[in-house]
Amino acid sequence: MHIIETRNLTFAYPNRPPALNNVDFIAGRKARIAVIGANGAGKSTLFKHLNGILKPTSGEVLIHGEPITKANQREVRKMVGIVFQNPDDQVFAPTVEQDIAFGPTNLGLDEETIHHRVESAIRLLGLDEMRDRPPHQLSGGEKKRVAIAGILAMEPQVLVLDEPTAGLDPQGVADLISFINTLPERFGMTVIFSTHHLDLVPELADYVYVMDRGTVVEKGTVPEIFSQADLLTRTRLDIPVLQRLIRSLREAGVSLDEGYTYAEVEAAFLSAYRGRP
Repeated sequence: MHIIETRNLTFAYPNRPPALNNVDFIAGRKARIAVIGANGAGKSTLFKHLNGILKPTSGEVLIHGEPITKANQREVRKMVGIVFQNPDDQVFAPTVEQDIAFGPTNLGLDEETIHHRVESAIRLLGLDEMRDRPPHQLSGGEKKRVAIAGILAMEPQVLVLDEPTAGLDPQGVADLISFINTLPERFGMTVIFSTHHLDLVPELADYVYVMDRGTVVEKGTVPEIFSQADLLTRTRLDIPVLQRLIRSLREAGVSLDEGYTYAEVEAAFLSAYRGRP
């Protein structure tokens, strides 16, 4: 059974055309899933359905095979945690430590359990030195780490990240990638994220959904999606720089194996040029 499944999910904001149109989406345990698409493709709207923030106009969202209802919404939000693109939307307590404790406290947990979860999240995200600081004094990248810590303290089965690298500097992006990639194996967590930076997708995802104007137009593994340059162009997405480089060199007569992550492309170059002057 899938952790999350949507069936013919359709949603329209008042007096507007559908933002989602018959979306079928599946996420299993320990999956790493990227949802990509241009602005207005429906990524954020889809994410807000995954723990019941929005209610479908038609179709359904299933968590462990059960539809989301008012009766089970609290349990669903324990299982599926969402970190929004703008951390100011969910970081608001007087101190970092209090902000991280907000979610576990609202779950009705006892003080000892809350303390343990908050300390674990602070340690995981490297927030100890700023635990007593007001969130509004933090940088955008620090606020994002606090927002992620607050969700992790609720110990969800699924972590949903809407544009997680937005506003981060290069080191912040590298640190976040490294951290996210520990979650499936270390905690058995499923990670679902959206991004405009397609160069990050091979580093973070095993499976990709491509959305355009509220519809899933393609889905598949990273090689299956990124080998379709026409698909990316048609959906107003940039071809990742590594794929552009490989294709350009191939057109110039250089024989290179395909690669999608930095490590794969590096290996392709070393294999092609090993032993040459």
